[in-house]
Amino acid sequence: MSTIDRLAGRLNPRLRIEETRAAMLLVVRRYDSLATATIVTIGYLVAFLWAVGDLAVRPDVAAGLIVVDDPLGRLFDRTGPASFEAVAMVDTGFVRILVSPMNVAIGLLLATLVGINLGLTYLAVVQPSACGISAGSGLLASFPALLSGTVCCGPVVLIALGIQASGLLLTMFAWLLPAGILLLLLSVAYVAGTIDTTGVTT
Repeated sequence: MSTIDRLAGRLNPRLRIEETRAAMLLVVRRYDSLATATIVTIGYLVAFLWAVGDLAVRPDVAAGLIVVDDPLGRLFDRTGPASFEAVAMVDTGFVRILVSPMNVAIGLLLATLVGINLGLTYLAVVQPSACGISAGSGLLASFPALLSGTVCCGPVVLIALGIQASGLLLTMFAWLLPAGILLLLLSVAYVAGTIDTTGVTT
């Protein structure tokens, strides 16, 4: 494939979408890349919930369940720029879980995108595109995924460290979450372009 053909393909949105779909299908079909994506997704979700305070180790507390009086009414109440109110508390005798559906949804979205990114990055290293892209280029493609993942956790890091943020900083954090999600989506499309998806039908 010539350089001109490759550039033309990258400028074609429809071809780009098909290329990304094929690469994501390849992640699911291969056990090694699927294992990578799954482990990263679970690990990221656990880290996210711990950072926002919804997950904690409490072996000194007996098992129990507490649900707020109006769970639906408090579903969208914010506790910070990147966190929402919990509607229930579950103690297992070892781990305490504050059940916040919105936090879980946000964390799961971010974790899934990061997992897909790292699954694609793994494939970019072990199965680089036949169009002159080396395994080293595939490894380089991992940086957008890692950077976009850390952008999403900017507010979470401050929450975890207990740092007081100014109003201006909190306003900026409100934009970090959608910006991070956008970067993760762009990273998926970019890394997918470094993978040889020959033989994968969409």
